[in-house]
Amino acid sequence: METRRRKARIESDGSALEAEEGGVGGGYEESRKKRIEENKLRLQKLGILDLSQKLKSELRSPKSKSPPRKPKKGSSMPLMMRSSSRLKSKPSVNYSELRAKSTKIKKSRDVVVRIKRGLKPEIYTEEDQKLLGGCETVWTLAVDGYENGKRVYDALNGTSCHQCRQKTLGQHTECSKCGSGYGQLCGDCLYMRYGENVTEVSQNPNWVCPVCRDICNCSICRQAKGWAPTGNLYRKVIKLGYKSVAHYLIQARSLGSAEEQAVVALSSMNGLKSVENASSGGSADLEASHESSSTAESH
Repeated sequence: METRRRKARIESDGSALEAEEGGVGGGYEESRKKRIEENKLRLQKLGILDLSQKLKSELRSPKSKSPPRKPKKGSSMPLMMRSSSRLKSKPSVNYSELRAKSTKIKKSRDVVVRIKRGLKPEIYTEEDQKLLGGCETVWTLAVDGYENGKRVYDALNGTSCHQCRQKTLGQHTECSKCGSGYGQLCGDCLYMRYGENVTEVSQNPNWVCPVCRDICNCSICRQAKGWAPTGNLYRKVIKLGYKSVAHYLIQARSLGSAEEQAVVALSSMNGLKSVENASSGGSADLEASHESSSTAESH
């Protein structure tokens, strides 16, 4: 019985405590809500509440992306105004044009051709000039005997050129006098070294090769005469106004010519050095490949 009484007393005390706490808590919540409402009214009167809501809405809304700006076109540099009234009437100087003109002047300078001194003097006569050939039509270089821009070499089916010592499949000359390999020249060598067209030569049954005419300027024939090889001269002699290397050698070094006198004067010195004044490339490289004697063959 005593235990039941204690239990009932504890339960009654707990419920009373809860009721008391609930009463206290309920009053605090009511006063808190009242203060919040009063603060809202004050903020609304001051306009702060509307401003806060407006800022929140702006922060939440996504920013509109502005269209990318187009780059401004580069404007040309303004012309410099003349500081002196005396020079205003005169046209301003365009320095870019001056540079272009000076470049052209440098390119058009006379080309000097120098060949090493040989064991014997190299002098020609009028009879040698009569032996020079020519052509009525222009021969196009680096086409005949070429495939995809490269020269085709064929040791089995090709024909050897006396000038460049290469066996190719292109057109070759045939001498009516010797009928040997000395009279076989490819189209490019015949045009660059002697100014003749292989197509026209093939139609001439009486054509005589440079070897039989004694005007061959290949390295072997020149060395046999005591003269030094010419090297790559085609681009240079064309700039000087000659049809071919043979035309330059014979016409410029004939007795009484200014070139021949200069050669004799220079030959009395320590010797001439080969100087390349023309720009390399193009037909110069082509002539170099034709002049290669590393694969020389017997005829």
